[in-house]
Amino acid sequence: MMKYDICIIGSGAGAGPIAYELTKLGKKVLILEKGPIYSEKDFSKDEIAFVRRDIVTPKLKDEYHVIEEYIEDGWHKFPTYDTGWSFWNGNILGGSSNFMSGYFHRLKPNDFKLKTVYGKIDGANVEDWPISYNDMEPYYTKVESEVGVSGEITKYNHHEPRSTKEYAYPALEEHPIVKLFDKSCGNLKFTSYKVPRAIISRPKDNRNPCYYSNYCGSYACSSGAKGSSRASLLVDALKTGNLTVKAESFVYKLDCSEDEVTKAYYFTKEGNKKEVEAKLFVVAAQAVESSRLLLNSKNKFYPNGLANSSNLVGRNMIFTGGGIGSGEFDESNLSKEELFTQGLFVNRALKDWYYTDEFKGGTVDFLFEHANPIRRANGLKRDDNGNLLYGKALQDKLYENFTKKRVLHFEVFTDWMPNDNCFVSVDEKYKDKYGIPVANIRIGAHKQDVKVGNFLAKKAVKVLKQMGAKNIDMNISPLPSANLQAGGCRFGDDPKTSVLNKHCQSHDLKNLFVTDGSFMPTGGSVPHTWTIYANSFRVADYIKTIF
Repeated sequence: MMKYDICIIGSGAGAGPIAYELTKLGKKVLILEKGPIYSEKDFSKDEIAFVRRDIVTPKLKDEYHVIEEYIEDGWHKFPTYDTGWSFWNGNILGGSSNFMSGYFHRLKPNDFKLKTVYGKIDGANVEDWPISYNDMEPYYTKVESEVGVSGEITKYNHHEPRSTKEYAYPALEEHPIVKLFDKSCGNLKFTSYKVPRAIISRPKDNRNPCYYSNYCGSYACSSGAKGSSRASLLVDALKTGNLTVKAESFVYKLDCSEDEVTKAYYFTKEGNKKEVEAKLFVVAAQAVESSRLLLNSKNKFYPNGLANSSNLVGRNMIFTGGGIGSGEFDESNLSKEELFTQGLFVNRALKDWYYTDEFKGGTVDFLFEHANPIRRANGLKRDDNGNLLYGKALQDKLYENFTKKRVLHFEVFTDWMPNDNCFVSVDEKYKDKYGIPVANIRIGAHKQDVKVGNFLAKKAVKVLKQMGAKNIDMNISPLPSANLQAGGCRFGDDPKTSVLNKHCQSHDLKNLFVTDGSFMPTGGSVPHTWTIYANSFRVADYIKTIF
């Protein structure tokens, strides 16, 4: 049995930089990926194939999660095969980074020290990071060039310091509605923030630039423009000859001695059990599954789960607080040509209230509805009273919505307050098709999340009203977005209050690192992906010094 230098579990944003950097140094790296290997030639804009069927995620009847929600008298468990609420986000090479929309926002200096800035919040477990923005800034910059980030710098009050004056790639082409958006923000004295995207606007190596299909969110990119871990990092790592990828390999347990991890055990596609040895192990399976793996790897040295002497593995999970809203536009606002221009990006956000004097605020991103015509049509099948439409009434409603109006959405991102009732555990009563306990996810949201979400949503509604939108609505919810996961293995300087040290290295097992979003004590008021990429590059540099 070959013993690798590094074994990485997972292949997304937390894994790609490790493989990319260490294979260039000649290290023999193995990636164990739960899903299959697909490339650009396999991706299409087929909504049935990639959105409505379980092609890139496991079937929930075979592999599911258990969601624990508080309802009236206490906490109740609901297997996701009953609800259809999937927490799988892309089990293929490159992981969920294949399916992101690529809205890339850096964290800001105060995001690394929220407890210091705002003080303790009752009912929340907010802690400062053991590193600062200055530690991360070079790696945010590295992601811009290596993964590929396109954009134009917007000057505003809360802008974070930068070591470069421009993004690595020019801004993507914009939809005509941004003129109305910018003007309306100006009238309100709001800043129209131009959102950078992890989508390249010009060729890079073997990747083609964006061709503006509008099929980004929930679709893999067939041009290679989107900065997935696979397209931007792993393809180059494979070219070194030092990376081995074993696809359709589900890692269910890690073994260890008292002070180091020794083996990873996995199932093949056929259900056969295999094992692999390595000098160093990196867990990057996305936060929920990373905690599940460590908890299921308990042994005589760590009876509560691997690397869990602190009893904090799985605790303080972070999602994204906030909600959504929308407004309709028609030819009273824009010309028909402007209204139905397809493919171009809105790429606008509000960030004036990222911080307030009283509380940590957040971000509001604006976007057109995703290009999922089946889902869109399905949402129109009832009248205003909830009655099912059919025949001419349904036909007329579909025609009106697809040919005479356009819906501009907004998404609110706030800091999810880590708390004692948001965690991952395992329960022997609930097992997957392999007989392995599944992740039990308790979802307890802090009331602060809804308060801040409503505050930001009202700002977004003001913009939509100023733009002349009709039928404006908003929905702020304490329920999380399943595709944005962090926490569960927070890092810190004290082994009693954290799972990992500042290098994302286990306090207990020095050859074990966790590099997906699990390390984050707080999540920032933005999607996590850019920070996960940047941190993984940072950890890779540390591994070089010890290995």
